[in-house]
Amino acid sequence: MTTTTSSTFTHITPNWFAAAMGTGIVSVAAASLEPEIEGLKLVSEIFWVLAVLVLCALIGAFATHWSQHRCQALAYLHSPAMFPFYGAVAMALLTVGSATGITGPDFLGHDVAITVSLTLWTLGTALGLVTYVVMMIRLVRDAGMATAMPFWLMPVVPPMVSATTGAAVSTHMPEGAPRIAVLVFCYILFALALTAAIGILVAVARQFARNRSAGVDVIPFNAIPSLWIPLGVIGQSIAASNLLAAASRHALSPEHADTLHEFGIAYGTVVGIIGVIAFVTVTVVTIHALRRGLDFSLGWWSFTFPIGACAVGANAFGVATGSTLILGIALALLTVLIPIWATVAVRTVRSIRSGVLPAAA
Repeated sequence: MTTTTSSTFTHITPNWFAAAMGTGIVSVAAASLEPEIEGLKLVSEIFWVLAVLVLCALIGAFATHWSQHRCQALAYLHSPAMFPFYGAVAMALLTVGSATGITGPDFLGHDVAITVSLTLWTLGTALGLVTYVVMMIRLVRDAGMATAMPFWLMPVVPPMVSATTGAAVSTHMPEGAPRIAVLVFCYILFALALTAAIGILVAVARQFARNRSAGVDVIPFNAIPSLWIPLGVIGQSIAASNLLAAASRHALSPEHADTLHEFGIAYGTVVGIIGVIAFVTVTVVTIHALRRGLDFSLGWWSFTFPIGACAVGANAFGVATGSTLILGIALALLTVLIPIWATVAVRTVRSIRSGVLPAAA
């Protein structure tokens, strides 16, 4: 290993964890789709193994960075530009934990896999709540003093991912009060994340409008990949509303479960329409940017998790509505995601090996 590569892995910034997020979501999406589709189980298993390896490597490198370069690590923690990406650490734990709970039992055994999954969910949820609270405090304290950007969503989205993955967690809880408590907690997380996300998206929209009226670029050219981050919120929220409704049938009365089911369908319909429009828009903008020579950076991992989240959300919505069309969209999103993941992963590895490292933001 070259000195440059070694240095890379002892100076890990939190946004590197987006690689674990983007890899884990492929496994989760593949496992969530129709099990009879040939090859999806293998895809889920391969990407679960890759996600575990990536997450373990990043945790080791991150720990080394904090141990050997504590001052720099603290600077990243306090940096307005870098702190939001601590949300990626939480979401990496949650995503890999979810994949472990779905795919891991075939390799680790049921009890071990579920224990690991629940542990990662607990750690990811706790860290996600910390990033959420800190980010909200900073937004209130520094209101109007910073340029609103889509990556501000990163530290407030983890509670939504916890809500989505918490649907499966609730099924492993004892029947009665413990299971109901987890579901209620997940709906609270859903509301917290959605409220914060809407506030940030409004601030971003206003910032973009001001930039346009001032005759400057709506968003910095190298930050265009971050436009995909809101799609992650859309996909995760649709998944959460419908997966939690399905899980409620094992904990609540039929009347209450039906109400939550109806809410999930209504929410998925409205937000899904918004998601389609947003997906088409950011796809056009991204293709145009790539043609103009958008340089590779770690921000390219923003292309992966949001698409995977939309695939999971479309699948959950398709199951809830019984729509084969929507289930087909979920499969199409996964089909598109895999080559995108491969492209970003290869570019990342090449950058590390060449010593020409992708930008930190």
